[in-house]
Formats: sequence, C-alpha cells, structure tokens
Amino acid sequence: MRGFWLLALLLGSLLLAAQGQTGIDPWRIQRGGQLYDHWIKAKGVQTPAGDHPLWALQTTNTRKGTDTWRCKECHGWDYLGKDGAYGSGSHYTGFVGVLQVRGKTLEEIVSLLKGASNPKHDFSPYLSQEDLEDLALFLKYGTLDMRTLIDYKAKRPTRGSLTSGKAIYRVCASCHGEDGRAINFLTPDNPEYVGTLANENPQEVLHKIRNGQPGNFVMPGFSFLLPSQLQDLLAYLQTLPEE
Repeated sequence: MRGFWLLALLLGSLLLAAQGQTGIDPWRIQRGGQLYDHWIKAKGVQTPAGDHPLWALQTTNTRKGTDTWRCKECHGWDYLGKDGAYGSGSHYTGFVGVLQVRGKTLEEIVSLLKGASNPKHDFSPYLSQEDLEDLALFLKYGTLDMRTLIDYKAKRPTRGSLTSGKAIYRVCASCHGEDGRAINFLTPDNPEYVGTLANENPQEVLHKIRNGQPGNFVMPGFSFLLPSQLQDLLAYLQTLPEE
C-alpha cells in the first residue's frame, strides 16, 4: 500500500509539471483515453439498449451489445482502425482509424463526436459536454502511432532495454507482483496476467499504460513515459509469465 501512495504522489507531481509546461490538463487527456477504452465503465453507467447504430454497417465483427459501443472496438487500441492491428481477425470492422483527427481543432473533434459527419455517430445523448471535450483532448493530444514502437508481425517492440524496463516495472509490481501474476484479469481456469496480455495484445497494453484502467482508480495512467520507456517496459512485460 505504501508503494501505491508513493506512486500516486509521483504521478501527481509529474502530471502537474506537464500541465505547467503545456497548459493542457493531462488528467483530462488520460480520462479521455479511458472513455475511448470503455466509456461505460469509466462513467459507471448502463450500456445503451441494443448495438451501436453504426454497427449494422459491418458484418465481420460478430460481437454484440456493450462491445459495439466502445471506441476501441471500431478504431482499435492503436487508433488505426482497419489499417492497424484490427485490420484482420475477429475484431475487424472495416472502420477507419482516428489518428487523422489530430490535425483538427478541439471544437471540430467535439462536433464529429456529436455526429457532424454522420448522425449515427452522435454520442451526445450518452456523453456529457465535459466527457466529449475530454475525449477530444485525448484524440488530439493523447494518441500516438504505435507502428513506430511495435513490430506488428512479431508483436514485439522494435527496440527495448530489459534493464530499464525492469526498473520502471518496480512501480507496477506494487500491484501486479514481481512476476506479474498478482492480478488475474480473467478466471482461475483461464488466467490472463500482464505478461499474457503484453505478448498477445501489446497495443492494448501500451494504451492502458498511458491512460489507465476505466473505472479503476488504482490503475493510473503513465502518459509521461517517453516512447523509448514504453518500449523498455513492454519488452520487460513480455518476459513475465503468461500462465
């Protein structure tokens, strides 16, 4: 527990420093990243009835209900949509990514989230104005092109220092344990640990490292980590037990 509070103090100090340098509240960017991940969990609300209105435009991803309302399900953990890790497999929808909106103003992005280009993409009945602004902040300032960090075919970082990654992981170990198995994301019969996820879905892991876990204040975001540090940490996480 002591390690957690030290982590919280360090994280708060770094994010406040970042805000002072940029004038942009990094907490809001991270919250936007959590909304992108799973806004229903982040807000603690009920899933809207049925599938998202746009879901009927595709037939390849057969998921139903809650998953269809998640931004990441259409646009990917890497924000590349059909051109990224979700370009094939069960998550494929054919929808485009969102990296291109970084060139738009925050007002333009909020307008898109309210259905300016397609009324079926209007999230204003479900997200407050503050939610939409936080999501826009994330889309403009919180995304990155993960192809510069990860070899998609190998599912490995293109570079990485295990020594540096292990040093960074000491903070994570206060919750996840030295071997990464203190928290099981799934079930005893079908366990999923941080090592499992890092090897199977490195894009998801990078997103959650930078933005935190929706609806779980204990898992903060580490958006202040440099791209090289993200690679170091990912490289080390992939050495941890998968079972």
